[in-house]
Amino acid sequence: MLDFNDTKTAFIIKSDRQLKKAKFLFKLVASQSLVKFGKRGSELALRLGLPIRGIVKSTVYNQFVGGETIEECKKIIDEMRTHGVYSILDYSVEGKETEADFDNTMHKIIQTIKFGGEKAGVPFCVFKVTGIARFGLLEKVSARGILTEEETHEWKRVCERVKRICQQAYDSNVWALIDAEESWIQQAIDDLAMEMMEHYNREKVSVFNTLQMYRVDRLEYLEALLQECEEKKLYCGVKLVRGAYMEKERERAAYFGQPSPIQPTKEASDKSYDDGLRLVMENIERMALVAGSHNEESARLLSELIEERGLEKNDRRIWFSQLYGMSDNLSFNLAKAGYNVVKYLPFGPVRETLPYLIRRAEENTSASGQTSRELILIEKEMHRRGID
Repeated sequence: MLDFNDTKTAFIIKSDRQLKKAKFLFKLVASQSLVKFGKRGSELALRLGLPIRGIVKSTVYNQFVGGETIEECKKIIDEMRTHGVYSILDYSVEGKETEADFDNTMHKIIQTIKFGGEKAGVPFCVFKVTGIARFGLLEKVSARGILTEEETHEWKRVCERVKRICQQAYDSNVWALIDAEESWIQQAIDDLAMEMMEHYNREKVSVFNTLQMYRVDRLEYLEALLQECEEKKLYCGVKLVRGAYMEKERERAAYFGQPSPIQPTKEASDKSYDDGLRLVMENIERMALVAGSHNEESARLLSELIEERGLEKNDRRIWFSQLYGMSDNLSFNLAKAGYNVVKYLPFGPVRETLPYLIRRAEENTSASGQTSRELILIEKEMHRRGID
Protein backbone atom coordinates (compact mmCIF):
# COMPACT_ATOMS: atom_id res chain seq x y z
CA MET A 1 0.00 0.00 0.00
CA LEU A 2 1.44 3.37 -1.02
CA ASP A 3 2.07 5.68 1.91
CA PHE A 4 2.23 9.29 0.75
CA ASN A 5 2.53 10.45 4.38
CA ASP A 6 6.02 8.97 4.80
CA THR A 7 7.86 12.25 5.21
CA LYS A 8 11.21 10.65 5.99
CA THR A 9 11.26 9.29 2.44
CA ALA A 10 9.61 12.36 0.93
CA PHE A 11 12.27 14.78 2.16
CA ILE A 12 15.26 12.45 2.18
CA ILE A 13 17.39 14.82 0.11
CA LYS A 14 16.35 17.97 2.01
CA SER A 15 18.59 19.35 4.74
CA ASP A 16 17.12 20.89 7.88
CA ARG A 17 17.90 24.33 6.48
CA GLN A 18 16.17 23.54 3.19
CA LEU A 19 13.07 22.33 5.02
CA LYS A 20 12.87 25.53 7.04
CA LYS A 21 13.21 27.60 3.87
CA ALA A 22 10.53 25.52 2.13
CA LYS A 23 8.17 26.07 5.04
CA PHE A 24 8.75 29.81 4.86
CA LEU A 25 8.16 29.91 1.08
CA PHE A 26 4.97 27.85 1.10
CA LYS A 27 3.60 30.07 3.84
CA LEU A 28 4.31 33.06 1.61
CA VAL A 29 2.62 31.61 -1.47
CA ALA A 30 -0.41 30.71 0.65
CA SER A 31 -1.16 34.46 0.73
CA GLN A 32 -2.79 35.77 -2.45
CA SER A 33 -2.06 39.37 -1.55
CA LEU A 34 1.64 38.67 -0.98
CA VAL A 35 1.97 36.76 -4.26
CA LYS A 36 0.24 39.58 -6.19
CA PHE A 37 2.49 42.13 -4.50
CA GLY A 38 5.57 40.02 -5.26
CA LYS A 39 4.57 39.67 -8.90
CA ARG A 40 4.03 43.42 -9.38
CA GLY A 41 7.14 44.27 -7.36
CA SER A 42 9.45 41.92 -9.24
CA GLU A 43 8.17 43.06 -12.64
CA LEU A 44 8.67 46.70 -11.62
CA ALA A 45 12.14 45.96 -10.25
CA LEU A 46 13.13 44.32 -13.52
CA ARG A 47 11.88 47.28 -15.56
CA LEU A 48 13.83 49.67 -13.33
CA GLY A 49 16.93 47.49 -13.39
CA LEU A 50 16.96 47.03 -9.61
CA PRO A 51 19.31 44.34 -8.20
CA ILE A 52 16.77 41.69 -7.13
CA ARG A 53 18.66 38.69 -8.48
CA GLY A 54 20.17 37.71 -5.11
CA ILE A 55 16.84 37.88 -3.30
CA VAL A 56 15.02 35.82 -5.93
CA LYS A 57 17.79 33.20 -6.22
CA SER A 58 18.07 32.62 -2.48
CA THR A 59 14.31 32.17 -2.04
CA VAL A 60 11.74 31.03 -4.60
CA TYR A 61 14.35 30.26 -7.30
CA ASN A 62 16.17 27.67 -5.19
CA GLN A 63 12.86 25.99 -4.31
CA PHE A 64 11.58 25.52 -7.86
CA VAL A 65 14.64 25.75 -10.17
CA GLY A 66 17.68 23.48 -10.42
CA GLY A 67 20.22 26.11 -11.41
CA GLU A 68 21.23 28.63 -14.04
CA THR A 69 23.03 26.06 -16.19
CA ILE A 70 22.96 22.31 -16.85
CA GLU A 71 26.22 22.07 -14.92
CA GLU A 72 24.59 23.60 -11.84
CA CYS A 73 21.78 21.02 -12.04
CA LYS A 74 24.08 18.00 -11.94
CA LYS A 75 24.22 17.73 -8.15
CA ILE A 76 20.42 17.71 -7.85
CA ILE A 77 20.09 15.21 -10.73
CA ASP A 78 22.55 12.86 -9.02
CA GLU A 79 20.94 13.26 -5.58
CA MET A 80 17.48 12.46 -6.87
CA ARG A 81 18.74 9.58 -9.03
CA THR A 82 20.32 7.98 -5.93
CA HIS A 83 16.77 7.66 -4.57
CA GLY A 84 15.20 6.43 -7.80
CA VAL A 85 13.85 9.76 -9.07
CA TYR A 86 14.84 10.78 -12.61
CA SER A 87 14.99 14.30 -14.06
CA ILE A 88 13.64 16.21 -17.06
CA LEU A 89 15.82 19.23 -17.76
CA ASP A 90 13.50 22.08 -18.70
CA TYR A 91 15.02 25.26 -20.12
CA SER A 92 12.45 27.61 -18.59
CA VAL A 93 13.12 30.84 -20.43
CA GLU A 94 9.88 32.43 -21.65
CA GLY A 95 8.54 35.49 -23.40
CA LYS A 96 11.07 35.75 -26.25
CA GLU A 97 10.06 37.13 -29.65
CA THR A 98 13.07 37.21 -32.00
CA GLU A 99 14.36 34.58 -34.40
CA ALA A 100 17.76 34.75 -32.70
CA ASP A 101 16.17 34.02 -29.33
CA PHE A 102 14.19 31.11 -30.79
CA ASP A 103 17.34 29.62 -32.31
CA ASN A 104 19.19 30.05 -29.02
CA THR A 105 16.42 28.27 -27.13
CA MET A 106 16.47 25.43 -29.66
CA HIS A 107 20.20 25.01 -29.14
CA LYS A 108 19.75 24.98 -25.34
CA ILE A 109 17.10 22.24 -25.67
CA ILE A 110 19.41 20.22 -27.91
CA GLN A 111 22.14 20.59 -25.26
CA THR A 112 19.79 19.06 -22.67
CA ILE A 113 19.09 16.16 -25.06
CA LYS A 114 22.78 15.46 -25.65
CA PHE A 115 23.36 15.64 -21.91
CA GLY A 116 20.48 13.23 -21.29
CA GLY A 117 21.76 10.86 -23.94
CA GLU A 118 24.99 10.54 -21.97
CA LYS A 119 23.52 10.55 -18.45
CA ALA A 120 21.24 7.77 -17.18
CA GLY A 121 19.29 10.07 -14.86
CA VAL A 122 17.78 12.24 -17.64
CA PRO A 123 15.61 10.03 -19.90
CA PHE A 124 13.36 12.86 -21.24
CA CYS A 125 13.69 16.28 -22.81
CA VAL A 126 10.89 18.82 -22.90
CA PHE A 127 10.08 22.02 -24.75
CA LYS A 128 7.35 24.58 -25.21
CA VAL A 129 6.69 25.51 -28.82
CA THR A 130 6.33 29.14 -27.67
CA GLY A 131 10.02 28.93 -26.72
CA ILE A 132 10.92 28.50 -30.39
CA ALA A 133 8.01 30.25 -32.14
CA ARG A 134 6.17 33.55 -31.98
CA PHE A 135 2.87 33.36 -30.07
CA GLY A 136 0.97 35.39 -32.66
CA LEU A 137 2.12 33.07 -35.43
CA LEU A 138 0.94 30.00 -33.50
CA GLU A 139 -2.39 31.71 -32.94
CA LYS A 140 -2.82 32.44 -36.65
CA VAL A 141 -1.81 28.91 -37.70
CA SER A 142 -4.19 27.42 -35.10
CA ALA A 143 -7.05 29.55 -36.46
CA ARG A 144 -6.23 28.32 -39.99
CA GLY A 145 -5.51 31.88 -41.07
CA ILE A 146 -3.90 32.61 -44.44
CA LEU A 147 -0.20 33.28 -43.87
CA THR A 148 1.70 35.99 -45.68
CA GLU A 149 4.82 34.98 -47.60
CA GLU A 150 6.97 36.18 -44.71
CA GLU A 151 4.88 34.24 -42.19
CA THR A 152 5.07 31.13 -44.36
CA HIS A 153 8.86 31.27 -44.19
CA GLU A 154 8.68 31.97 -40.47
CA TRP A 155 6.44 28.93 -39.94
CA LYS A 156 8.82 26.79 -41.98
CA ARG A 157 11.63 27.78 -39.60
CA VAL A 158 9.46 26.80 -36.62
CA CYS A 159 8.81 23.37 -38.13
CA GLU A 160 12.52 22.93 -38.81
CA ARG A 161 13.37 23.77 -35.16
CA VAL A 162 10.83 21.26 -33.87
CA LYS A 163 12.16 18.59 -36.21
CA ARG A 164 15.77 19.24 -35.22
CA ILE A 165 14.86 18.82 -31.56
CA CYS A 166 12.90 15.62 -32.15
CA GLN A 167 15.58 14.20 -34.44
CA GLN A 168 18.24 14.80 -31.80
CA ALA A 169 16.02 13.16 -29.17
CA TYR A 170 15.48 10.15 -31.43
CA ASP A 171 19.19 9.84 -32.18
CA SER A 172 20.10 10.19 -28.48
CA ASN A 173 17.46 7.69 -27.33
CA VAL A 174 15.84 10.40 -25.19
CA TRP A 175 12.04 10.79 -25.12
CA ALA A 176 10.79 14.20 -26.33
CA LEU A 177 7.88 15.82 -24.51
CA ILE A 178 6.06 18.63 -26.33
CA ASP A 179 4.31 20.76 -23.71
CA ALA A 180 0.71 21.93 -23.98
CA GLU A 181 -0.12 25.64 -23.95
CA GLU A 182 -3.10 28.01 -24.26
CA SER A 183 -6.13 26.56 -26.08
CA TRP A 184 -6.10 29.17 -28.85
CA ILE A 185 -2.60 28.15 -29.97
CA GLN A 186 -2.87 24.44 -29.15
CA GLN A 187 -4.12 23.30 -32.56
CA ALA A 188 -0.83 24.26 -34.19
CA ILE A 189 1.06 22.42 -31.44
CA ASP A 190 -1.14 19.32 -31.78
CA ASP A 191 -0.53 19.30 -35.53
CA LEU A 192 3.23 19.59 -35.04
CA ALA A 193 3.18 16.82 -32.45
CA MET A 194 1.32 14.47 -34.80
CA GLU A 195 3.71 15.28 -37.62
CA MET A 196 6.65 14.41 -35.35
CA MET A 197 4.95 11.17 -34.25
CA GLU A 198 4.60 10.23 -37.91
CA HIS A 199 8.35 10.71 -38.34
CA TYR A 200 9.64 9.17 -35.12
CA ASN A 201 7.01 6.89 -33.52
CA ARG A 202 6.87 4.15 -36.14
CA GLU A 203 8.97 1.58 -34.26
CA LYS A 204 8.63 2.86 -30.69
CA VAL A 205 7.46 5.92 -28.80
CA SER A 206 9.94 8.77 -29.14
CA VAL A 207 7.67 11.86 -29.17
CA PHE A 208 4.93 12.65 -26.62
CA ASN A 209 2.16 15.20 -26.96
CA THR A 210 0.76 16.80 -23.79
CA LEU A 211 -2.96 16.95 -23.02
CA GLN A 212 -4.42 19.36 -20.47
CA MET A 213 -7.31 17.30 -19.19
CA TYR A 214 -9.08 20.25 -17.56
CA ARG A 215 -10.21 21.13 -21.06
CA VAL A 216 -13.68 19.87 -21.94
CA ASP A 217 -12.53 18.47 -25.29
CA ARG A 218 -9.36 16.63 -24.37
CA LEU A 219 -10.82 13.20 -23.63
CA GLU A 220 -12.45 13.24 -27.06
CA TYR A 221 -9.14 14.41 -28.55
CA LEU A 222 -7.30 11.54 -26.81
CA GLU A 223 -9.71 9.03 -28.33
CA ALA A 224 -9.21 10.56 -31.79
CA LEU A 225 -5.42 10.61 -31.32
CA LEU A 226 -5.40 6.92 -30.43
CA GLN A 227 -7.50 6.11 -33.47
CA GLU A 228 -5.29 8.13 -35.79
CA CYS A 229 -2.13 6.49 -34.45
CA GLU A 230 -3.71 3.07 -34.87
CA GLU A 231 -4.73 3.81 -38.46
CA LYS A 232 -1.24 5.09 -39.29
CA LYS A 233 0.41 2.21 -37.37
CA LEU A 234 2.19 4.60 -35.00
CA TYR A 235 3.10 4.25 -31.36
CA CYS A 236 1.42 6.98 -29.31
CA GLY A 237 3.11 8.94 -26.54
CA VAL A 238 1.04 11.17 -24.25
CA LYS A 239 1.68 13.19 -21.16
CA LEU A 240 -1.49 13.86 -19.19
CA VAL A 241 -1.71 16.93 -16.95
CA ARG A 242 -4.66 18.75 -15.46
CA GLY A 243 -3.71 22.17 -16.85
CA ALA A 244 -1.90 25.42 -16.13
CA TYR A 245 -3.87 28.32 -17.62
CA MET A 246 -7.32 28.06 -16.03
CA GLU A 247 -7.89 31.70 -15.07
CA LYS A 248 -6.48 33.02 -18.34
CA GLU A 249 -8.63 30.60 -20.35
CA ARG A 250 -11.85 31.54 -18.55
CA GLU A 251 -11.15 35.27 -18.74
CA ARG A 252 -10.48 35.11 -22.47
CA ALA A 253 -13.61 33.06 -23.15
CA ALA A 254 -15.72 35.53 -21.16
CA TYR A 255 -14.15 38.49 -22.98
CA PHE A 256 -15.07 37.05 -26.39
CA GLY A 257 -18.45 35.76 -25.23
CA GLN A 258 -17.42 32.15 -25.89
CA PRO A 259 -18.08 29.00 -23.83
CA SER A 260 -15.22 28.29 -21.46
CA PRO A 261 -12.93 25.52 -22.72
CA ILE A 262 -12.31 24.52 -19.09
CA GLN A 263 -14.26 21.94 -17.10
CA PRO A 264 -16.87 23.66 -14.88
CA THR A 265 -15.68 22.13 -11.59
CA LYS A 266 -12.60 20.59 -10.04
CA GLU A 267 -14.50 17.30 -9.77
CA ALA A 268 -15.16 17.32 -13.52
CA SER A 269 -11.49 18.06 -14.19
CA ASP A 270 -10.42 15.23 -11.88
CA LYS A 271 -12.79 12.83 -13.62
CA SER A 272 -11.50 13.84 -17.06
CA TYR A 273 -7.92 13.25 -15.94
CA ASP A 274 -8.65 9.88 -14.37
CA ASP A 275 -10.73 8.77 -17.37
CA GLY A 276 -7.73 9.69 -19.52
CA LEU A 277 -5.49 7.45 -17.39
CA ARG A 278 -7.93 4.57 -17.79
CA LEU A 279 -8.13 5.03 -21.56
CA VAL A 280 -4.35 5.08 -21.95
CA MET A 281 -3.89 2.00 -19.77
CA GLU A 282 -6.51 0.14 -21.80
CA ASN A 283 -4.35 0.81 -24.88
CA ILE A 284 -0.90 0.62 -23.29
CA GLU A 285 0.34 -1.99 -25.78
CA ARG A 286 0.92 0.77 -28.37
CA MET A 287 1.37 3.68 -25.98
CA ALA A 288 3.65 5.30 -23.46
CA LEU A 289 2.42 7.54 -20.64
CA VAL A 290 3.81 10.32 -18.51
CA ALA A 291 1.26 11.04 -15.78
CA GLY A 292 1.99 14.61 -14.69
CA SER A 293 0.02 15.13 -11.50
CA HIS A 294 0.33 16.34 -7.92
CA ASN A 295 -2.94 14.62 -7.03
CA GLU A 296 -2.53 11.70 -4.63
CA GLU A 297 -5.75 9.97 -5.70
CA SER A 298 -4.76 10.01 -9.36
CA ALA A 299 -1.31 8.64 -8.49
CA ARG A 300 -2.94 5.87 -6.46
CA LEU A 301 -5.37 5.13 -9.29
CA LEU A 302 -2.55 4.72 -11.80
CA SER A 303 -0.70 2.37 -9.45
CA GLU A 304 -3.88 0.28 -9.19
CA LEU A 305 -4.33 0.24 -12.98
CA ILE A 306 -0.74 -0.99 -13.38
CA GLU A 307 -1.45 -3.81 -10.92
CA GLU A 308 -4.80 -4.69 -12.51
CA ARG A 309 -3.13 -5.18 -15.89
CA GLY A 310 -0.44 -7.37 -14.38
CA LEU A 311 2.35 -5.00 -15.38
CA GLU A 312 5.64 -4.49 -13.61
CA LYS A 313 5.78 -1.36 -11.44
CA ASN A 314 8.79 -0.16 -13.41
CA ASP A 315 7.31 -0.81 -16.85
CA ARG A 316 9.24 1.67 -19.01
CA ARG A 317 6.08 2.75 -20.83
CA ILE A 318 4.61 4.31 -17.66
CA TRP A 319 6.02 7.27 -15.71
CA PHE A 320 4.76 9.37 -12.82
CA SER A 321 5.87 13.01 -12.96
CA GLN A 322 5.90 16.03 -10.66
CA LEU A 323 7.55 19.44 -10.64
CA TYR A 324 10.80 20.02 -8.78
CA GLY A 325 10.10 21.64 -5.44
CA MET A 326 6.57 20.24 -5.14
CA SER A 327 4.90 16.98 -4.09
CA ASP A 328 8.06 15.23 -2.94
CA ASN A 329 5.80 12.95 -0.91
CA LEU A 330 4.51 11.55 -4.22
CA SER A 331 7.80 11.46 -6.11
CA PHE A 332 10.06 9.83 -3.56
CA ASN A 333 7.50 7.44 -2.09
CA LEU A 334 6.47 6.23 -5.56
CA ALA A 335 10.13 5.73 -6.45
CA LYS A 336 10.77 3.86 -3.20
CA ALA A 337 7.83 1.57 -4.05
CA GLY A 338 9.49 0.74 -7.39
CA TYR A 339 7.61 2.93 -9.89
CA ASN A 340 9.21 5.08 -12.61
CA VAL A 341 9.26 8.69 -11.43
CA VAL A 342 10.61 11.79 -13.12
CA LYS A 343 10.82 15.36 -11.87
CA TYR A 344 10.63 18.44 -14.10
CA LEU A 345 13.86 20.26 -13.26
CA PRO A 346 13.78 23.81 -14.68
CA PHE A 347 16.99 25.72 -15.28
CA GLY A 348 17.99 29.08 -16.69
CA PRO A 349 19.18 32.56 -15.65
CA VAL A 350 17.34 34.04 -12.66
CA ARG A 351 15.99 37.02 -14.57
CA GLU A 352 14.85 34.90 -17.53
CA THR A 353 13.05 32.29 -15.40
CA LEU A 354 11.07 34.87 -13.41
CA PRO A 355 7.85 34.34 -15.45
CA TYR A 356 8.06 30.61 -14.66
CA LEU A 357 8.60 31.33 -10.95
CA ILE A 358 5.67 33.75 -10.82
CA ARG A 359 3.44 31.11 -12.42
CA ARG A 360 4.53 28.52 -9.85
CA ALA A 361 3.69 30.94 -7.04
CA GLU A 362 0.31 31.82 -8.56
CA GLU A 363 -0.58 28.16 -9.08
CA ASN A 364 0.26 27.33 -5.47
CA THR A 365 -1.79 30.29 -4.30
CA SER A 366 -4.86 29.24 -6.32
CA ALA A 367 -4.44 25.59 -5.27
CA SER A 368 -4.78 26.33 -1.56
CA GLY A 369 -5.32 22.66 -0.75
CA GLN A 370 -2.01 21.76 -2.38
CA THR A 371 -0.15 24.47 -0.48
CA SER A 372 -1.72 23.39 2.81
CA ARG A 373 -0.74 19.79 2.10
CA GLU A 374 2.87 20.81 1.39
CA LEU A 375 3.02 22.76 4.65
CA ILE A 376 1.51 19.95 6.72
CA LEU A 377 4.05 17.45 5.39
CA ILE A 378 7.00 19.81 5.84
CA GLU A 379 5.96 20.57 9.41
CA LYS A 380 5.48 16.87 10.11
CA GLU A 381 9.00 16.09 8.91
CA MET A 382 10.46 19.00 10.88
CA HIS A 383 8.75 17.66 13.99
CA ARG A 384 10.08 14.15 13.27
CA ARG A 385 13.60 15.58 13.02
CA GLY A 386 13.11 17.68 16.12
CA ILE A 387 13.73 20.99 14.38
CA ASP A 388 10.46 22.75 15.23
